[in-house]
Amino acid sequence: MNQLDFTGRHAVVTGGATGLGYGIAQRLIASGGSVTLWDRNEAAATEAARALGTKAFAVGVDVTQQASVAKALATTLTHSPSVDALVNSAGITGPNTKLWDYPVDAWREVMEVNITGVFICCREVAAQMRQQNYGRIVNIASVAGKDGNPNASAYSASKAAVIALTKSLGKELADTGVRVNCVTPAAVKTAIFDQMTSEHIAFMLSKIPMGRFGTVEEVAAMVGWLCTEDCSFSTGATFDLSGGRSTY
Repeated sequence: MNQLDFTGRHAVVTGGATGLGYGIAQRLIASGGSVTLWDRNEAAATEAARALGTKAFAVGVDVTQQASVAKALATTLTHSPSVDALVNSAGITGPNTKLWDYPVDAWREVMEVNITGVFICCREVAAQMRQQNYGRIVNIASVAGKDGNPNASAYSASKAAVIALTKSLGKELADTGVRVNCVTPAAVKTAIFDQMTSEHIAFMLSKIPMGRFGTVEEVAAMVGWLCTEDCSFSTGATFDLSGGRSTY
């Protein structure tokens, strides 16, 4: 494992109790930093923080609610003087079905978690980062946001919106010490697969030229670098993690 320098820095990782969020938190701690896991499942986040050790904390939060995010940030700042990095990893897939059969309530839920949640977390944390004139924001998008996966219209649309939000916010903060980037993984085998049909999983695998799914560790390595001071001249950018699938 290559050594990244996150020494003395503190990160907030949303959806940090499991999956990609947990793996990213592990990498940031291994790189010398500390993390606060924001997750709507506070019990799971608390257990995850315990497993990560003394450099991890847990806060229960609903990322779709501004008041909940503001409270979580205030709580986080009681055990850390600053938030130096924000990783927006919380997300859901929604059902796998044709658009004309897609439940409207399910569409709205996917949008609320995957894009409104990212917007609210960026909105609240960016204000603190601007004040200290330093920060790194990394949004977890998806190759589905570039290509559009069939039978996943809400997920694809929400992740395309994450890419666009990243570009917009990156430009808005370009004259500060805050950098904003996103990553677009192809499928990574985590618990989120439990929300997908076997047919959809097989479709995703068939699109990856490397012939395998990504790993949590591979995503965490790239996200970890994007959280460091070394990521100084990239902002509003989209970093590929698709095993060769992406065409742009």
